[in-house]
Amino acid sequence: MTARTLRARLARRREEEAMAEGAGEQRGQWYVVHTYSGYENKVRQNLLHRIETMDMADKIFEVVVPTQEEVEIRSGQRHSVQRKVFPGYVLVRMIMDDDSWYVVRNTPGVTGFVGMGNKPTPLGEDEVQAIMRGMEAEAPRVKVSLAVGDVVRIIDGPFSDFRGTVDEIDQEKGKVRVLVSFFGRETPVTLDFLQVEREA
Repeated sequence: MTARTLRARLARRREEEAMAEGAGEQRGQWYVVHTYSGYENKVRQNLLHRIETMDMADKIFEVVVPTQEEVEIRSGQRHSVQRKVFPGYVLVRMIMDDDSWYVVRNTPGVTGFVGMGNKPTPLGEDEVQAIMRGMEAEAPRVKVSLAVGDVVRIIDGPFSDFRGTVDEIDQEKGKVRVLVSFFGRETPVTLDFLQVEREA
């Protein structure tokens, strides 16, 4: 118990010294860890558990599975899902040495570090900032399985039950322009993604 508290106090002192030196500068560097596809969240949980049990919090600071919120439209309903930006990869902010490398590399589900040969390569600061900004985008992206030229049926609003052809898709606004035939003339109608359904 005393060894652990001594180690904790030393770690805290090192952290305070590093904070004084770099005035808020992040410690460690970001590395990319390759995992079995679909095991990203499990690897994150395993690694967080190993950091705690192996007392590595002074060398491994953050474990992130980059995701973006996406709205999928299925059966006329909006479903919010977290889509992995880099399937099969996890980001780890750490101080790289033999001990921290061993803890991460031997975490169940991890297949290795991304880098040149056997040497893990840290991400550049600009790359890290771009990834973090992408995760914090305010509006979720709308994922729609429509394409220009698709025949759709309007399922909501004043044009309900009319059929038309997709003329334009605006992913940003979640809108679709459909050419609907009225009295032998094609008329463009702008609708929300939820108001149309692709014809089978």
